[in-house]
Amino acid sequence: MKYTTLHIKNMVCNRCIKVIKDEFEKLNLKIGTIELGKVELTSPPNESMLSKIKNVLNENGFELIDDKKSKIIDHIKTLVIEITHYEKRVPESINISEFISKEIGYDYSYLSNLFSSVEGITIEKYTINQKIEKVKELLVYDELSLKEISFKLGYSSVQHLSNQFKKITGMTPSYFKKLKGTRRKPLDEV
Repeated sequence: MKYTTLHIKNMVCNRCIKVIKDEFEKLNLKIGTIELGKVELTSPPNESMLSKIKNVLNENGFELIDDKKSKIIDHIKTLVIEITHYEKRVPESINISEFISKEIGYDYSYLSNLFSSVEGITIEKYTINQKIEKVKELLVYDELSLKEISFKLGYSSVQHLSNQFKKITGMTPSYFKKLKGTRRKPLDEV
């Protein structure tokens, strides 16, 4: 069966998937598959339905992506979020930049330049920001030690994590933990 793929901006968590699934079902759209950043419909929507889809997405904080470069950037963001927050496995034999390049099918230097020119930050900086948000989340949950968090997120040491955390947030992980996580950001704002 041939599907029509819709790429959706700001679709960053499982709750987002549920919201979009529920909203699309209200519009009587038949979903083939749904995952972070995209929905595959079993039939193409007409112009009237496409307008309704755009409206319902906008009402819920999402946006339909229709140009190629925006789709690539959104795909990069989705991969980084899946790797950082949902523990998508990257083979140990390659680094994240190689993984992103292989997954998207473009040379990494092209992806890096495109991302930087549109987003105003590098993929590496975006990845670091996502990791710091994950560290914040794990500190608030208080289930893992800083050493365990460091290992889980692929830092070379607790010191490296602490230095990066302080550089990004202006505070140490232990001070942040005392504040009870009042400075966390939604993933689509990182």
